[in-house]
Amino acid sequence: MGTVLYVDGRNFLGKLEKVFLKQKKLKPRWHQYDFEGLFGLVLREMKIDSKMFYFARIKEHPDTKEKSQQLIQERRLLKTHLEKQGFQVVLTGAVRGNYNQEGILVFKEKGVDVGIAVDMVSAVCDKTVAIAILASSDSDLQPAIREIVRRNAECVYLGFELMPNKGLAFTSKRTILIKDSEVLQFYT
Repeated sequence: MGTVLYVDGRNFLGKLEKVFLKQKKLKPRWHQYDFEGLFGLVLREMKIDSKMFYFARIKEHPDTKEKSQQLIQERRLLKTHLEKQGFQVVLTGAVRGNYNQEGILVFKEKGVDVGIAVDMVSAVCDKTVAIAILASSDSDLQPAIREIVRRNAECVYLGFELMPNKGLAFTSKRTILIKDSEVLQFYT
C-alpha cells in the first residue's frame, strides 16, 4: 500500500493566486511554475508513490469562443508541464457556464471534488493506498476523509497557512500547511 497525493487543481491554483496577490506578485504562468519543487519541499518527509492533479474538462462555450480556446490552450500547456514533472492529470467533471441574475456569464467547475472523493475512497477500499494526501480546501471532501479514516487509512490535509480550512484539518489525522515563503520560492 502506498502514499498518494490528490490535488484539486483549480482549488489549489486559486490558493496559490491568493498568496501571490498578498505578496503583491503577478500570478505566474502555471505551465512554468515548479509544482514538483513545491510539493517536494513541503512533503519532504514523506515518500510519495503517486501524484495526481484533478481538473474539470473545459469545452468551448458558444458565447465565449475566443476565451474558451485560450483557456483550453493554457490547460494543455499546464497538463504537459505537470506530466513532465511526474504528475498524472485526471480530467473529471466539467466547467459549466451559466448566466447569473445580472446577465453575466459565470463559469464554475462541477464534479472535481466528487471525482477526487471516489478515487480516494476506492483506493483505500482496494487497499492500494495507506496514506492519502489531500491538497484542497474544499469542505465537500470531509465525508470522504471521514470514510478513509474509518477504514484505518491516514488522510493528510495539505493546506495553506493563508486561510487553512479548519474543517478539513479537524477531519484529517494530520495537517501540513504550506507557507507563503515556500510558494514564492518556486515562482519564476
